[in-house]
Amino acid sequence: MGDLAADSELTASGDGTFTRLLHRDWEIWGPNGGYMATLALRAAGLHCGRARPANITVHFLGVANFDEPVTIVPTTSRASKVATSLSVRIEQAGRPVLQAIVWAVDEGLGGLHHSYGEAPDVSPWSDLPTFEERFAAEGVENDNRYRFWDNFDQRPTDWISDWANRGNLDPVYENWLRFNSEPGHNDAWLEASRLLVLVDLGGWPAASRTHVQEEYIAPTIDVSCEFHLLPPQSGWYLLRGVSPFAGDGLVASHQQVWDDRGHLLASGISHLLCRPLR
Repeated sequence: MGDLAADSELTASGDGTFTRLLHRDWEIWGPNGGYMATLALRAAGLHCGRARPANITVHFLGVANFDEPVTIVPTTSRASKVATSLSVRIEQAGRPVLQAIVWAVDEGLGGLHHSYGEAPDVSPWSDLPTFEERFAAEGVENDNRYRFWDNFDQRPTDWISDWANRGNLDPVYENWLRFNSEPGHNDAWLEASRLLVLVDLGGWPAASRTHVQEEYIAPTIDVSCEFHLLPPQSGWYLLRGVSPFAGDGLVASHQQVWDDRGHLLASGISHLLCRPLR
């Protein structure tokens, strides 16, 4: 079980760059994209010193390994009195892995305020059984192959007992998730990183609901996340992912994250590249 705060801590190299040996608890088809994007986001925060991120857009350029450290290189593109635009590059052994663009802002800027769009009408997390309880009730073991999923408590809003014969369902994924590690932090950049991980993971579970065949994987090639509210303490998050289109080897997805009081915390989109499963 991973701890996002500890597993994304960066070591300053003294020349404005950072290094990090990737943690295997975030493995799924290689290092999870949201985890990799978290390293870029936290480096941006350390570099600019602003109160919080406004958004991040990430292009995934290659798959890193867990055996060699990565180098994270943040640079300032433009800084105003209240906001900074940054570019962040992640490399491993001289090979590009990730490129990100981040806007960071100061707190207390004021301005317009509204929140439009209610959370899905689903049961609260407290009324739903966990994954483990669902499997136990059916007398089967959770055969999850990826350590990444051990980082969360999950309470899905619906349950498909016979996943292999599920039929063609709507490409909509709704799940309550909570990070297993204790937050214990009051860090807007870290809280944003948790939301970024959730936004990144919502695409494939949504798309895979409508396709019974299992011949493909779909790594993320880009993700963009807008951070709306950054509460100081983590808890249960409601993630809704929708895949409105798949074709020509691409899978589109839109994600939103709410807290358990119905506050919209983050919105995002991502593109997945469909590849045959070897």
